[in-house]
Amino acid sequence: MSFQHTTKIPRERIGALIGKRGKVKQQIEKRCGVEIEIDSESGNTIVSSTKPAEQMDAFRAVEVITAIGRGFSPERAYRLLDSEEVMFQQMDLHDYAGRSPNALERIKGRIIGEGGKARRMIEELSGASVSVYGHMVGFIGEYKEVKLATDAIVMLAKGSMHKGVYNMLQDARRRDKLDRMRLWEDNYDKDDEKVIPSES
Repeated sequence: MSFQHTTKIPRERIGALIGKRGKVKQQIEKRCGVEIEIDSESGNTIVSSTKPAEQMDAFRAVEVITAIGRGFSPERAYRLLDSEEVMFQQMDLHDYAGRSPNALERIKGRIIGEGGKARRMIEELSGASVSVYGHMVGFIGEYKEVKLATDAIVMLAKGSMHKGVYNMLQDARRRDKLDRMRLWEDNYDKDDEKVIPSES
């Protein structure tokens, strides 16, 4: 069974996708069992493979390419290849800014923050990687991490204060930590209840 998928990335991101001496492209091809053809004029990127499904990870390759096209560094995008739990998601800021360029820039400015502070805080508190590129925001992380980061971006896009967004993220992180502790305690208690039979 053969696979072929075309995805378009901005021309200014082609260099990042190819990498120095083609290393990024080669890494994706090797790890996903695919071949990648890049048209540097149009930005069209064709992912193909003739390998059996179990020997390729073609959809993951498409996700990594799309993530790099959306402004993520290859190193951050590789996280998609490290675990099946990690996902890539995007949101369109036009949904909140309409078609107003001024409103879009204002929202992007709030998400990025002065010197990138807001974006870094969202990443640190949610665990997800966040990239703001054009009118899109991209997320890489596990489901809970991506949901938290998305909720934070939506709040900022709708006009919430940064402090309120950070508080929401900190509360969610505390709850998650408590849940993990309870789960660990429950499992520990169950282990304690196991009776080791005595030798007669």
